[in-house]
Amino acid sequence: MASNHEDRICVGVIAGAHGVRGGVKVKSYTEIPEDVAAFGPVTDDAGNRLKITVTGQAKGTVLTRIEGVKDRDRAQEMRGTKLYVNRDLLPKLTEDDEYYYSDLVGLKVENAQGVALGTVKGVFDFGAGDILEFVSDSGQSEMVSFTESSVPVVDIEGQRIVVDMPDVVLGRED
Repeated sequence: MASNHEDRICVGVIAGAHGVRGGVKVKSYTEIPEDVAAFGPVTDDAGNRLKITVTGQAKGTVLTRIEGVKDRDRAQEMRGTKLYVNRDLLPKLTEDDEYYYSDLVGLKVENAQGVALGTVKGVFDFGAGDILEFVSDSGQSEMVSFTESSVPVVDIEGQRIVVDMPDVVLGRED
């Protein structure tokens, strides 16, 4: 039975096939990339359990085998599949300023003056660093580099994030 979505943390996503015998490349979101399968049972979006074995690394991905995936076509079909583990199996956060990216989804986004800009949709890594995506109150998707200078405040307890980006980017050019 699948657990509640809030009880799971995405630890990676299948990036595609590797080889012809069902190997799979995984973009890992864990601090140590090879730990993508180290915290316990891994499930997909539907809650299906996947038995994953890490076999190596290549070009920013973790090479894995997934039980039951025997050929390249099946491995390629799995591209884009998100991999989750139950939150309670992950290491406990020890610092006040530590959080999982999934904890940011739904937080209010505001500028340094406290003006509401929208709501966090997600944090992504497209290869050049983390990107924070939020949806403005008008429904427009906005993206900002998720760095300390662009996102100086992450206030989990206060349910808000402060972003520092030029007004021209936000469509507020005078």
